[in-house]
Amino acid sequence: MWSFLLFLPALLSKVAGAPQAPQWSFNLKNTTSGVIALEAIVVSPTLVVFLDRIGDDPLQVNNHSAWGALWDLETSTVRPLDVLTDSFCASGALLSNGSMVSIGGDPSLFPGNPAGLPTGNNAIRIFEPCASPSGDGCTLFEDPENLHLLENRWYPSSIRIFDGSLLIVGGTHVPTFFYNDDPANSFEFFPPKESTPRPSEFLKRSLPANLFPRIFALPDGGVFMVANNQSIIYDIEKNTETILPDIPNNVRVTNPIDGSAILLPLSPPNYVPEVLVCGGTATDTIDPSLLSSQTPATSQCSRIQLTEAGIKKGWEIEHMLEGRTMPELVHLPNGQVLITNGAGSGFAAIHSIADPVGDSNADHPVLTPSLYTPTLPRGKRISNKGMPTTNIARVYHSSVNLTPQGNFLIAGSNPNFNSTPTSGFPREFRVQTLDPPFMSMERPRILSMPKKLKFGSRVTVPISMPRSLKGSDIKVSLMDLGFSSHAFHSSARLVFMDATISRSRNTLTFTTPPSGRVYPPGPATIFLTVDDVSSEGAWVMMGSGAPPPVLE
Repeated sequence: MWSFLLFLPALLSKVAGAPQAPQWSFNLKNTTSGVIALEAIVVSPTLVVFLDRIGDDPLQVNNHSAWGALWDLETSTVRPLDVLTDSFCASGALLSNGSMVSIGGDPSLFPGNPAGLPTGNNAIRIFEPCASPSGDGCTLFEDPENLHLLENRWYPSSIRIFDGSLLIVGGTHVPTFFYNDDPANSFEFFPPKESTPRPSEFLKRSLPANLFPRIFALPDGGVFMVANNQSIIYDIEKNTETILPDIPNNVRVTNPIDGSAILLPLSPPNYVPEVLVCGGTATDTIDPSLLSSQTPATSQCSRIQLTEAGIKKGWEIEHMLEGRTMPELVHLPNGQVLITNGAGSGFAAIHSIADPVGDSNADHPVLTPSLYTPTLPRGKRISNKGMPTTNIARVYHSSVNLTPQGNFLIAGSNPNFNSTPTSGFPREFRVQTLDPPFMSMERPRILSMPKKLKFGSRVTVPISMPRSLKGSDIKVSLMDLGFSSHAFHSSARLVFMDATISRSRNTLTFTTPPSGRVYPPGPATIFLTVDDVSSEGAWVMMGSGAPPPVLE
């Protein structure tokens, strides 16, 4: 009898099953976004700016719909922003002084836009650094008469470059329902560097499916660009364009045939740049009357190393687990890439092809994310093992952002003209997080961090390490969390830093990147990842925090 009682706990544990290891999970927030979060950017350790088009969103400000909002990451609450110009289909990024700049937008195309409001397609909107964790008293600054772009731009792209300013690329001048038929084939800067835009042969050559070009600041100061199925490296200082190989297999990857793209993590000492482009559609035509919401999206991912040898070798092909149009690629602090959102068939834009689903040009939403591990062999890099499945379609006008807390904030989706669609996909105000397994585990902690960090400096900070972590694999990542708009994460960046943890396991020493070319000066979030368990991020300023240079 006594021997049976001794073995009883072991028998019961086998019956009940061992405790389940932490898993990835979707978690729905109790608060709605208030506005459609079709554009989103993390602007502080606790705040995310959401921007929408002018419409009748339920969140109100000054007796009208807000069209913009601040999401509080700590409380999952939302407060309105008073947006003056229509930021529909805009872009944006953070400047070297921490200000968020939203550029371009809608030239009042859609029904119901209030009469007399300034159009958004040459607009510049500035959200200055906000000291209040809740966003109390923080506002969006606009002066449409005196502060505006040199050229009208709807569907542009923008990134922070090596001097902390923004490079602004492409777009269209006037309303377009599908492809680019009145293009802004030019580059400009904010703050301005010249009094006129710089013309671009690349943008002219990549017409007409060249909206929202995918652009990346390279560690030598150049800029890699993809539009349609073409790519270049642009030298800002010499104002030259070097033509690179086309995306293989006739796959097109920019709006309205949206794939996504990301600059893979940069690692010392050489910071060799590689770009990954996933999704879109293989098509010979972009005539909307000949396209269908049921046209399968491609599963193709194309990867290129931007060295002389890598460019000569060309694009390396691999495949996602399914076709996706309008996916988004987002860094994890450990160097993996999240592939999420999007649809299995169709195209971007609204009610402009032969057989839309309601107003949506796309169908068959993809509801299960995948992870891409850049360091694995080709053919083994993409997996959705252990990934959850959502029941919320995130198609056109969706957003996703890595947060300083280490999870992903997912919101938006609105492929509709009207505010109350009767068929197809609804306007989506529900907000979710996608939580990695470490969110429910004991995590390493960065106990303090200098507010500003110099380039090329050695920094030691106090940390706390759980005993459960052996510390055999240590990564310290310096990250720009990016601006999410139209299946692309502008300025998203991950730079690994050489790092060691003391024998006592209570201090972390790391070396910052050598220059603003490797990591453009401005806000950054530093994560410590130990044995694949990431800390919360420490918000810092790389460089002096000074504003970018201004044209005299």
